Amino acid sequence: MRPLVDGPVTAGPKTKAFLRSLFDRAVEVADPMRSLAASLPERPAGRVVVVGAGKASARMAEAVEAVWGPCEGLVITRYGYARPCKGIEIVEAAHPVPDTAGEIATARILAVLEDLSENDFVLALISGGASALLVKACEGVSPSDKQAVHAALLSSGAPIGQMNIVRKHLSAVKGGRLAAAAHPARMVALMISDVPGDDPALIGSGPTVGDCSTPADAQSVLSRWTIPAPKSVTVALDRKSSDILPGDDRLSRVKNRIIAAPSQSLAAAAEMAKSAGYQVKILGDALEGEARVFAKSQAEAALKIQAERNPSDPPVVLLSGGELTVTRTGNGVGGPNAEYCLALAIALNGAKGIHAIACDTDGVDGGAEVAGAYIGPDSLARAKELGICPQSALIDNDAHRFFEEIDAQIITGPTLTNVNDFRAMLIS
Repeated sequence: MRPLVDGPVTAGPKTKAFLRSLFDRAVEVADPMRSLAASLPERPAGRVVVVGAGKASARMAEAVEAVWGPCEGLVITRYGYARPCKGIEIVEAAHPVPDTAGEIATARILAVLEDLSENDFVLALISGGASALLVKACEGVSPSDKQAVHAALLSSGAPIGQMNIVRKHLSAVKGGRLAAAAHPARMVALMISDVPGDDPALIGSGPTVGDCSTPADAQSVLSRWTIPAPKSVTVALDRKSSDILPGDDRLSRVKNRIIAAPSQSLAAAAEMAKSAGYQVKILGDALEGEARVFAKSQAEAALKIQAERNPSDPPVVLLSGGELTVTRTGNGVGGPNAEYCLALAIALNGAKGIHAIACDTDGVDGGAEVAGAYIGPDSLARAKELGICPQSALIDNDAHRFFEEIDAQIITGPTLTNVNDFRAMLIS
């Protein structure tokens, strides 16, 4: 992609446009229509069934049919994320809290898989969001009880890996159980990673990957993050484990492949920034932590970098990815990327020459239809002019409304992919 500008820019609307172009580049390289074909095997002879779930799954299905032609199958995606397919059925369901549509579609997928033989082939398409979309509660747990635990986890501030431990042990389809249902058919699972470290067992709670955690681990997560557990959940976690371990025979014919990951998107954004004349530092693609705490530490690092630079030095772009969390205590509308930007603006306190953007690559930050936000040296001054208190917005977890008021939201609509959060900070 050609840079929007010739040479570095450090102020005004061009700065915001440049940072947005880096985010757009990160999303572009993770588009399944660009990334999937290279990992897709030749279409096997005999019966082929395509299944999957996630915010990128419909786009992945579209990419499969662009190579293989019409296919039999069903994938579940988020409302508004459907894509036109010739053979694969696309079902939309709720995210981040599961609904009945997701439960019904999951039951249909399992019914198809249970009828397969060793001569059949399954292509599983898994991306972030599958934890909420591919949903069937384990024995004894009602869908409403599972939903309640799911919603509480989302507001707790628990890291994604911790949340997925609980999700697996309350599920009849996660933690390798989807693949086990397809046995003895052969399976290839193509995945788009939205988790720190790109562990296939964590992507969508690992429906095609064996799990080494235990019900006791899940109980520890609920205790550590003060999640109230309905009685049915407590009883389910007290039962003897029937987990599918990595060496389970039912997983012997499964191959898992990651086709897109945060590191690839950050590398593409870095190359774009370098070609425009910036010095680039990638801080990591698997950073985790509380959004407001992480923002404060990044503000301190940015001010230190700025203080140590000479006037003749090129501007610096700091890139990072991962999954920040928000411990929800207020009643506002926010998400980790917007809350990071708000806390960053407060910590920088109008420091000149520092701009930043933070967005979720799936186009949805938290529960809002907003990708993220942009801040610059004038963000707090703009809020003051409008009579908006940034500290109050942060206390109330109301970052999205704050950035809506100062006209600094990043809104993309469905991006049809999901490689986690993207952050870029420009320091001049």
